[in-house]
Amino acid sequence: MHIKDLTRFLFELSENNNRAWFVMNKPRYDILRAEFLQLVTELINDISKFDPAIADCEPKKALFRINRDVRFRADKSPYKTTFSASILPSGRKKPSEGGGPAYYFQMDATGRLFFAVGEYMPPSDRLRAIRNHIVADTAGFSKVLKNKGLKDTFGTLQEEGKLIRPPKGVDAEHPQIEQLKLKNFMVWTECPLEGMDTEKLQQTLAKGFKNAYPLISWLRSVVYSAT
Repeated sequence: MHIKDLTRFLFELSENNNRAWFVMNKPRYDILRAEFLQLVTELINDISKFDPAIADCEPKKALFRINRDVRFRADKSPYKTTFSASILPSGRKKPSEGGGPAYYFQMDATGRLFFAVGEYMPPSDRLRAIRNHIVADTAGFSKVLKNKGLKDTFGTLQEEGKLIRPPKGVDAEHPQIEQLKLKNFMVWTECPLEGMDTEKLQQTLAKGFKNAYPLISWLRSVVYSAT
């Protein structure tokens, strides 16, 4: 895809975030959206080589809409200034909708590539199940966190929203107590898009996602039934 055209479009949209401008530039958007869909399609094929469960993901379902939900927001800007996708077996985007751990990436108006793997803010019953599985499979979870590919690409699990105290009913002396305090089970990183062509972008994402597959695999092993 034309990465420079995409970042230019998103930057201009950030400066003119209104329906009139978007309608005038809709032909540009349609071309970029089609190119982005093709990238996601090819990326799904790359991921399915090491994660066969992804093979059935429908590319169109993986894409996020550019329209913002402004019903309960002070900022009424109608459009997102990112192109983004969430790749998981069901094609759905939230665990509560039957999803689970996902491969996510976005490109934004500042020319940055952000990509992440895992589960962001899972619902309470899912979060409880993950914590229970950490207790039941401490050795397996520790092995995931020590995985060289995962650490080299992403570092450690993100701590956004982390609890100050141990969750109710959790042993404060548990060897994974710091991870048991987490509300997200996700790794992420970012890098500039400058200098990237489509091939390099696709390779960067495919390699990064492959390095995070141990986390995806472990999270999928969590026994969970949505209520």
